[in-house]
Amino acid sequence: MSPELIAVLAVIAVALAFDYTNGFHDAANAIATSVSTRALTPRVALALAAVGNFVGAHFGAGVAKTVGDGLVTLPTGIASLGVVFAGVLGAIAWNLITWYFGLPSSSSHALFGGLVGATLLATGGVVQWVNIGEKVLLPMVLSPIVGLTLGYLLMLAILWLFRNGQPGKLNRGFRWAQTASAAAMSVGHGMQDAAKTMGIVVLALYTGGFQDDKTHIPGWVFWTSAAMLAAGTYAGGWRIIRTLGRKIIDLGPPEGFAAETVASSVLYFNALVLHAPISTTHTITSAIMGVGATKRLSAVRWNVAGNIVLAWIITFPAAALIACVTYLLVRPLFG
Repeated sequence: MSPELIAVLAVIAVALAFDYTNGFHDAANAIATSVSTRALTPRVALALAAVGNFVGAHFGAGVAKTVGDGLVTLPTGIASLGVVFAGVLGAIAWNLITWYFGLPSSSSHALFGGLVGATLLATGGVVQWVNIGEKVLLPMVLSPIVGLTLGYLLMLAILWLFRNGQPGKLNRGFRWAQTASAAAMSVGHGMQDAAKTMGIVVLALYTGGFQDDKTHIPGWVFWTSAAMLAAGTYAGGWRIIRTLGRKIIDLGPPEGFAAETVASSVLYFNALVLHAPISTTHTITSAIMGVGATKRLSAVRWNVAGNIVLAWIITFPAAALIACVTYLLVRPLFG
């Protein structure tokens, strides 16, 4: 095999490994609320999330093109594949660290941070800071604000509409409704997160000279990215599921339905309309906080929320730092 082919295969392998860790790291995004409210059993919820992620991946082409062509300009030749390889390894490492501590950080921002960190050290590599600001940092700030606000407003509307309902009947009804909202959340997660892996694979194929169009996504890339994300999701990330489902606030079925509905709506809008790669973790977590705040502000465990927000802030630079070190180690292999 040629050095170019070996390098491309290495990048594809680590991209799919990232996809798998993304699945078990972010499984909580899709199912934590449904499991905590007992709307779904854990394994049923994971299976539903895996199927939803698989389906959603096929609608994420716009996000994939943004990731593959809009954030960094790589050096020429095989050296560029070393940058991508190190960047993705940095993201995987940060995923594993935050999973170990049960922190629902953003796999998306870990990936972006890894790519930026490795690119900064590469001769001829250029970070497109304007695009990073518009497509990564600005959504990183806005999506939690939108999720929190809409979660609060939707929960207020539910409380008002069903103010005369019997709690027992309402809980049963919203448990059924959560099946639909959890499925919608899973599809939205697939649109966003599988698409990011697809963007990396396409970037490797184009850079290695194995396809001429840097935005075309071959069919096998859709299927493999979707399958790896679904497999990782089904494996589950129980440490993070416990954090999202139980430690931020005690959720009931109406609250779970509201949080999932808001988060999935934000994900759909960004993936299908704006083609913006936003964080599913930030979106669902902030929606849960907004929903919880309708009870009373003290109902939200703000110390836990503060730790989560801190993880959000340091994810990008931490993954970038890990990728920098990794790139220095692997650069001789991609010379």
